[in-house]
Amino acid sequence: MTTKPRHDVTVVGQIARDLVLVVDEVPEPLSSAPVRERRETLGGKGANQAVSMAQLGASVALVGVLADDADAERLLDRARADGIDTGPVVRRRGGRSALIVDIVDRHAHWRYLEDIPDAMLLTEQDIRASEAALTGASAVVVQLQQPPAAALAAARIAATAAHQPLVVLDGVATNDVLPHADVIRADDNEARLLTGRSLDQPDEVVHAARELLDRIPRLRLVAFGAGEHGNVFVWPDGNLVLPLEDVPVADTTGGGDSFVAALTLGLIRGDEPETAAAAAVAAAAQTVRHAGGRPALRRGTHELL
Repeated sequence: MTTKPRHDVTVVGQIARDLVLVVDEVPEPLSSAPVRERRETLGGKGANQAVSMAQLGASVALVGVLADDADAERLLDRARADGIDTGPVVRRRGGRSALIVDIVDRHAHWRYLEDIPDAMLLTEQDIRASEAALTGASAVVVQLQQPPAAALAAARIAATAAHQPLVVLDGVATNDVLPHADVIRADDNEARLLTGRSLDQPDEVVHAARELLDRIPRLRLVAFGAGEHGNVFVWPDGNLVLPLEDVPVADTTGGGDSFVAALTLGLIRGDEPETAAAAAVAAAAQTVRHAGGRPALRRGTHELL
């Protein structure tokens, strides 16, 4: 008898302290600028995705790395308060937890300063120690900014689990990890790197995504960014181009993470691709309205779950 998954989703990815600084203009060298807004939050792509999913009503576990410092304790407390299962989070002795400084100007242009020590990245051994979290979820989202060996191990373990969780790859997938994917999400630049093409027009993006879908037997949906044209979704018997929502953009940081969260949850809850795609675009639009990557998603509208 197949055991019911413990969580809706397990997210494999980065955990960091996010320091968000909003300025009118980034100062020139040897000058200064006043900070108009400051936020310090739980961040990193993995944590942002997990928070998004929890806000959308999902049961979610997080696999990532923190040090044994005071920052880590505060980040774990915040994640637990958000409703995230932090049991699979790896703690490294010594060192320092990751820090990302997001400097955003009044034009919604961001600049990141990243202090992500190598020790704060997942290893293949970490992934194997987290096998129960990977095999005990209805979906596993693997953030591909992690080292290739760790990403491959996570995708492979999830893909071979008895109850066949949905395996979602977020980023530029290597050839060895691609065959384990059910869903691939890549933004504009990642899609170009993944396909080796310029992808200037939506029909070119659709064609490239279709080729990838045809090449990977397990693959059931590809979601590629298409620049100013929005996002392209391709599945075995259809495709869809959805424009970006017309909302005031304060900071695009975190929009892609909310996109991945809503898309994943829509699919595991049985939505048609068109419905899951619309929810993904709506979630991203909600997140980019404020500075910083931490989502503030609202349920109960027709666009979201």
